[in-house]
Amino acid sequence: MENKKAKQQTFSTIGKSAPRVEGLQKVSGKALYTADHLLPGTLWGKALRSPYPHARILRVDTSRAKSQPGVMAIVTAADIPNVLTGRRLRDMPMLAGDRVRFIGEKIAVVAAEDRNVAGEATQLIEVEYEELPPVFDPLVAITEGAPQLHEGLKNYQGLPNLASSINNVYSHDEWRIGDVERGFRESDHIFEDTFTTQHVHQSYLEPHSSVLSIDKETGAIHVWVSNKAPYQTKQSLSDAIGVPAEKIVIHLSAIGGDFGGKGALMDLPLCYFLAQRTGRPVRMIMTYTEELMAGNPRHASVIVVKTGAKRDGTLMARQVRAFWNGGAYGAMKPIPSVNLPGAVKAAGSYRIPNVKIDSYAVYTNSVPCGHFRSPGMVQLVFAGESQMDMIAESLQIDPLEIRIRNALRDGDPTPGEGQAGMVDVKCQEVLESAGDVSNWKRFKKSPQVGHGLALSYRNVGIGDANARLSVGREGIVSLLITYADTGTGAHTILCQMIAEVLDIPISQVKLEVGTTDCFRSEAGTGASRVTFVLGQAVLNAIDKLKALLRDRAAEMLGVSAEEIAIEKGRLASKRHSSRSLSLAQVAAAASAQGKALEVESYHQETETPPEGVFTACVAEVYVDRETGQVHLRKLDTVHDVAMILNPVGHQGQIDGGIMQGVGYALTEEMVIEEGRVTTLNLGEYKIPNVKDISALKTTLVRGDVGAAPFQSKEIGESAISQVAPAIANAVYDAVGVRIMDLPITAEKVFRALQVQKTENITGSRT
Repeated sequence: MENKKAKQQTFSTIGKSAPRVEGLQKVSGKALYTADHLLPGTLWGKALRSPYPHARILRVDTSRAKSQPGVMAIVTAADIPNVLTGRRLRDMPMLAGDRVRFIGEKIAVVAAEDRNVAGEATQLIEVEYEELPPVFDPLVAITEGAPQLHEGLKNYQGLPNLASSINNVYSHDEWRIGDVERGFRESDHIFEDTFTTQHVHQSYLEPHSSVLSIDKETGAIHVWVSNKAPYQTKQSLSDAIGVPAEKIVIHLSAIGGDFGGKGALMDLPLCYFLAQRTGRPVRMIMTYTEELMAGNPRHASVIVVKTGAKRDGTLMARQVRAFWNGGAYGAMKPIPSVNLPGAVKAAGSYRIPNVKIDSYAVYTNSVPCGHFRSPGMVQLVFAGESQMDMIAESLQIDPLEIRIRNALRDGDPTPGEGQAGMVDVKCQEVLESAGDVSNWKRFKKSPQVGHGLALSYRNVGIGDANARLSVGREGIVSLLITYADTGTGAHTILCQMIAEVLDIPISQVKLEVGTTDCFRSEAGTGASRVTFVLGQAVLNAIDKLKALLRDRAAEMLGVSAEEIAIEKGRLASKRHSSRSLSLAQVAAAASAQGKALEVESYHQETETPPEGVFTACVAEVYVDRETGQVHLRKLDTVHDVAMILNPVGHQGQIDGGIMQGVGYALTEEMVIEEGRVTTLNLGEYKIPNVKDISALKTTLVRGDVGAAPFQSKEIGESAISQVAPAIANAVYDAVGVRIMDLPITAEKVFRALQVQKTENITGSRT
């Protein structure tokens, strides 16, 4: 369903649902993922992991393991450089040497002819530990008496400037607008609540995988890895192993899902050290048990939200303190602050004149955490939007109405990005549309049925990208890039852009993903930046290619380049339209003269555009009072969009984000007891399936302004954040219990209902 307010330009390819350019390769099994690269003589690598959350390593004895048939090499921390690694903050050893800081940390690695032999050999390695006091709660970790997990923190490379010296805090990000204390003094009511959220895994189909081979003649290191940031990976690997980056080549493979989790080195340096010792290629593939215990999941959090409001619901001040359970290391986070970027949106989608946000990344003895679709925002939107309903109830204002009264408008400043003011703000329109499509004001309350609303917004990501375009003798236009498609359909959209601007069928466009030898550097896939940044690099390359084609065609037709028009894939004289050339003819002539029809473009974005993307969700639930089970009956989502480049792909991003949001709200949790993940398989870690999802209805509110090519807006990360709070608000509306600790399980609802029943009985007696 669409709001048809904005007129859209008509295109031939853009705006149409083109099939995935890599689709045939994937469904036929021809697409090669990292684990599919079977090099002759490849050995299997397997890591021995710590059974303790915090312990000193006193002794490591590998003698029994080395004597096993088929074992080719064993590496411990004593055998490799004492180098710390990380995407930004270098705080994580490749193998633990003096102590371990989480259950699952790698201590030694074995290379063997067979995967099972490697695994069995790790169990023969003897390690003597001295257990140390662990800390698992970030609020406990920041106290003075808690164990200090990283004594050398101040010397770590990539450490951001800390605003304090709080124990175990390695990043403190902060944003301010106005005077929050004055805002609270001017408020009639002040609300302060604490919310907690759980660890969740990205649940991609393909686990982390690494294959590495060393060329015996040249010493070149060839790498295949399930990683979306090849240039950063190349440099990080270089720093870790002490080999110049120019000797490392990353060969991009198909990636079987990412959602933010595929950017760290993981086992790659260990593959190198094993390959160096054995003279043979090595591959390591994490099992899903290893993924769940030692991947880089979404941060668990404790979030304290304090909001001041007038009697009429006008928001005057908001103070947010977010404590992220970062786990044992900060190495998995890619941004310079080594924090969570979503924290900047902690004030929500509202015009609040006084804001104070403090975001603390805290070390604990838990699995190290990284990024997962809309990192930080998902946790903070749950907290902020849950409290918005609590404020509305206290002030006796309808939840939709209080949001509309405070909705952001054009020119409003927001914390961090967009301080100069936002443009083309669709916040109120999205809210009003959500009310309309869900029949909010006409909702007929029935027993144990409730509806809930939530709202969020975000901006597109920044970065840089390269693109190379060429035309072959057959007239095929080829695009060479080194940005991975992690399943989003980004490669298809790039081909659609080329087909549109050159006025050729998409079948005449070919896309190739190269190696890190192709370009100098670039940001890589992530942060919803691909269409915005790489798309502009591609459009710049198309402009260069068109100019080159006009020059070549003009020479062949004996006219000036200004007289050449490109229509339907042909180059023709504007004065003599009967005189025209196909792309193939121009390419063949250029080739015969030794002149390649090839251009290259680089594009960089360093400032976040002022256009925000607003999304609302209305959930309807039925809650079984006898069991506490929450049945999701309906989800209406409203999305702020401009030009949609590929409708099927666009809707797929929405549906995928919503399903992840439902899992986050109701079922998914990496249960961690005393540092040990107890949900170590996908049967216990409950990803939602089709029976857990109600019918989804999508409504689009169209605008005219988008930061990305063809006036488009990001969609990859904007669908997820508002789902959990909408469901939490609906549960409260249904049965009157407020769950402030995700996920909203039947057990939590049942216990809350029992407390409610006891309080009602006690209250009636009183």
